[in-house]
Amino acid sequence: MLFPSALWPGLTDGTVRVAFRRWMRPTVKPGGTLQSPAGLLAIDDVSVIELRDITAADAQAAGARDVADVVTGLRTAGTLYRIRFHRVGEDPRIALRERSHLDGGDLDDLSRAIGRIDWALPVLRLIAERPGVVSTKLARDLGLERLVFKQRVRRLKALGLTESLAVGYRVSPRGAAFLAQAGTALGRPPADSRSRPKARR
Repeated sequence: MLFPSALWPGLTDGTVRVAFRRWMRPTVKPGGTLQSPAGLLAIDDVSVIELRDITAADAQAAGARDVADVVTGLRTAGTLYRIRFHRVGEDPRIALRERSHLDGGDLDDLSRAIGRIDWALPVLRLIAERPGVVSTKLARDLGLERLVFKQRVRRLKALGLTESLAVGYRVSPRGAAFLAQAGTALGRPPADSRSRPKARR
């Protein structure tokens, strides 16, 4: 479940705590969590509703001007769901990606994870070599659809190895340390990635 950047401040301060989506099947469930650009969200409720069930209060809590604004932003196909949530803290991946000191256990765990995914190292090295490059261009360089490429980057981000920028991505301190320490075993080291544009949380 994605949120437009205009809603990120409201997610951070808790004023945005409701979302409406049309789905073929839910992508979140009560009791689960969701990583967002504003931090970690706890999912409190996921309910099937009708358009008439959308209230003015819920529309406001979703960051919309009114009910009509909510309806305008919905897909035309799929079951309508109302999702209630609250922010529980910072995205744990932020602290993880800043951990540039890798002990033997960390390195072994990452090496095993990367070794099981044949595309992981090429994607990680490409991002290291081309920080701040739009995903469309990076995907084309690897012969991938943009959506597939972005899904792969999200898996690397979950390992704390990459982070998103306003445009494109960069290798995190953890990712750079991994490439530096594991480069000999896994292949050639990446190009120097010390030039680090400002990250997006």
